[in-house]
Amino acid sequence: MPRSSHKQKKNHKSQHLASAPRNDGVVRIIGGQLRGRKLNVADIPGLRPTTDRIRETLFNWLQFEVADTRCLDLFAGSGALAFEALSRGAQWVTLVEKDGPAARILSQHAEQLSAVAMGTASVVRADAIHVLQQGTDQCYDIVFIDPPFGMGLAEQAIQLLATHGWLNPGAWVYVETEAELAPHVPAHWQLHREKLAGQVAYRLYLVR
Repeated sequence: MPRSSHKQKKNHKSQHLASAPRNDGVVRIIGGQLRGRKLNVADIPGLRPTTDRIRETLFNWLQFEVADTRCLDLFAGSGALAFEALSRGAQWVTLVEKDGPAARILSQHAEQLSAVAMGTASVVRADAIHVLQQGTDQCYDIVFIDPPFGMGLAEQAIQLLATHGWLNPGAWVYVETEAELAPHVPAHWQLHREKLAGQVAYRLYLVR
């Protein structure tokens, strides 16, 4: 919900928490048709995928909303959020990932899991903010925002989603940030649920 060298390490999707468990190289899909499937994760320092506990809570919040949707996973990292949605009946998931090795692993998973699941996954190797700035003619029903912390990327992504035509009416937007950060969102975004897990805050918004 990952990047290399000194410059890129600042871009790791979950450079977030020095105290969080290190990536062990594998995450598991925890629910749906693909439950139990293992996802290899790029061996990049600082990459810490969204935890099982947070994912379970998020998809409990979304349990009646995922089927037949189009989902967008920005700063995709391990792809755990997008592939969890695919497992639970999403029609299409798009993963945006800047890091080359991570994007290649995501592409392998997308090909394998699309052959099994009811929906389809695709990977875009690109900077998420640059992608959002371009706009789209394919609107989404669910968007996952879990960027590197301390860089203001969550609020940039939120504003670009709202102003560049990315969201269908009634879309859901998930945002994961530092615990002390309360992102500014458009007035027509309604906070549906929020929770803290250690140094992480995660929120789900409904776009009215």
